[in-house]
Amino acid sequence: MERCEFLNKVGVNQLIAAFDLIPDILFWVKDTNSRILHGNQHFIEHQGFKSLDQILFKTDFDFSPKHLAFQYVNDDKRVLQGFVVTDRLELNYTDNGELGWFSTSKHVLKDEQGEIIGTYGVTRHLQKTSKALSHVKAIEAPVEYIRSHYHRHIGIEELAELAHLSVSALERRFKKHLAKTPNQYINEVRLENARKLLVETQLPVSQIAYQCGFSEPSYFSKQFKRLFGDIPSKLRETIDN
Repeated sequence: MERCEFLNKVGVNQLIAAFDLIPDILFWVKDTNSRILHGNQHFIEHQGFKSLDQILFKTDFDFSPKHLAFQYVNDDKRVLQGFVVTDRLELNYTDNGELGWFSTSKHVLKDEQGEIIGTYGVTRHLQKTSKALSHVKAIEAPVEYIRSHYHRHIGIEELAELAHLSVSALERRFKKHLAKTPNQYINEVRLENARKLLVETQLPVSQIAYQCGFSEPSYFSKQFKRLFGDIPSKLRETIDN
């Protein structure tokens, strides 16, 4: 039997069911409107439900904190526009609500004619993966420091000393494990927290900028649009509507 014929006989349902055999993998399929079309059992339970029917055709806004839902849906839009997320190391929430390290990949989904019909992705909790955890440990101290002190000035020399590394060695580790420089990561953590405040509070944009470590609101708006696609005031309008 030819390979393609064999795979056609197996069917997609049997293939995606294999993701239920991997306990630390979250797997999902969404349409172009970010609605859930499929999720493995671990993904379903991670959202606080027991069966696929309970989350079918819902979006992240139906079961995730608002600021995180914006992050997930924004990712979907970027993937649909051609951006590929491959093995991205990130901090996210575990089943018990605590922060943990995850590796995430997201790709566009196409039909047989090559038309884009949605996205799919996998997220792997790294707690049980010793090799992956060794990568996390290499940058854990400066990353945790940044996430706790993003609201004030953070010098690269300060982070290097904390990690017992030279500045150049620290920058190499960030590039290797996070695919970005320490300054880029500091900036993204600040923007991540700013978006949370925009979604969850009515604080003025300028106050949010200062509170998240930006000395100039105009620079904050420019960086916010670069990362999230809209200026802060535009996001606030979207939320209000």
